[in-house]
Amino acid sequence: MRPSVRLTGIAAAIVNALAFGSAAAGETTVVKEKGMTRIKLLPPGPGNPRNSEGAFIQLKDGRLLFIYTHFTGGGADNASAHLAARFSSDGGLTWTGEDVLVVPNEGKENVMSVSLLRLRSGEIALFYLRKNAWDDCRPYLRLSTDEAKTWTEPKLCIEPGGYYVLNNDRVVQLKSGRLVMPVSKHTEPGGKFSGHGVISCFLSDDNAKTWRQSKSQLTGETPKGRVVLQEPGVVELKDGTLFMFIRANAGCQYRSFSKDGGETWSPAEPSNIISPLSPASIKRLPKTGDLLLVWNDHSRIDAARRGKRTPFNTAISRDEGKTWEKAKTIEDDPGGWYCYTAVEFVGDRVLLGHCAGQQKTGGLNLTQITLLDLEWLYAP
Repeated sequence: MRPSVRLTGIAAAIVNALAFGSAAAGETTVVKEKGMTRIKLLPPGPGNPRNSEGAFIQLKDGRLLFIYTHFTGGGADNASAHLAARFSSDGGLTWTGEDVLVVPNEGKENVMSVSLLRLRSGEIALFYLRKNAWDDCRPYLRLSTDEAKTWTEPKLCIEPGGYYVLNNDRVVQLKSGRLVMPVSKHTEPGGKFSGHGVISCFLSDDNAKTWRQSKSQLTGETPKGRVVLQEPGVVELKDGTLFMFIRANAGCQYRSFSKDGGETWSPAEPSNIISPLSPASIKRLPKTGDLLLVWNDHSRIDAARRGKRTPFNTAISRDEGKTWEKAKTIEDDPGGWYCYTAVEFVGDRVLLGHCAGQQKTGGLNLTQITLLDLEWLYAP
C-alpha cells in the first residue's frame, strides 16, 4: 500500500470523493466533510483479499496503534490470516503506509478479531482468536510492557474446547479491575457448527492470569421458539450494572443485565436498538459521560435494505441506554456493508475502525477509519 495522505480544502474533498468508490486495490483514499473524515485505510489488494476486525490503543508517546486481521488465503472467516499494525502520530488523521507484523498465523486456519486494552498495571493486553477448525476457535492473550514493541508468548484464555466467537474490540475492564470477555459459543469439540450461539462471559480478577466462566449462559430460548444470539458486547453503567448487547435475528439487538460484575445475567430480551443480524458497539464518551451507540439503524429503512448491514449510524444516550437520541448517519450506501467496529476517543474526536466494503465485491474486505467530531455527534 502507498502511504496515506492528508488532504484539505473543498477541492481536495471533491477529488477524493470522486475517487472514493473507485480507488485501485491497495490504494488509500481520504474524504473530508463537515464533522467527519473517512479514510479507506486498508482496501484489499493482490494476495490480500480482506482486511477487517481491528482495534485501537493509545501509546504513551502519543501515537495511535491499530492492529487488524490481514487475510492472505481468501476472504472467508477461516482463510489464512495474521495480525498486522499501522500507526498514527496525529490522532488518526494520517497513518503509516506499511504493515508491521504483530502475530503470525499461528493457527491451523488463522488468527483474527483483535481487542486491545490498557490494563491498570500499565501493560497493554492483546486478545485475539486462534482458529484451528470449525470446532476449535478460542481466545488467546499476549501482553506488552514496552508499548507494543514486543509481546509475551500467547496464553490460552478459555480452556474448555469448542468454537468461541469474541468480537473485535470487546474485552473490557470494570471499575473494580475485573476483566470481562463476552463470548458466544457455537459448537463443542467434534460437533457441527451452529449459528445459534450460547452467550456467556469469562471473568478474570487477577490481571488476566486466570479466567472463569460466568454462572449464567444465555441460549435465546423463548416460549415462542429460539432466537439466534451471537457476538455479545458489554458496557459498564454508572451504577455498576453491566449492560450486555447481543446480535440477534429478531429485528433488534437483544440485551441482558448483570448486577454482580458479570457472574449472573438476566434473561436475554429485546432492546430498543432496532437492527438486522449485525453487531453493534456501545462505549462511554469520556468527555460527556454519555453512551455512544454505533450500529446499523433499521428503525426507518426501505425494503431494499432490510436485513442488510447498511446504513451505518450513531446515537447518544444520556440515561444509560434507556433511550437514544441525536441519531446521525455516517454511511447510507444501499450496497455498503458496515460492521465490526472498533471505537476509540482522542481529544474531541471519536475514531471508528470498521468494515466498509460492498455487498457485491466483499462486504468485509475493506477497513475504513472514520473520524467524527464530538460537536457533530451532539448537533441537532
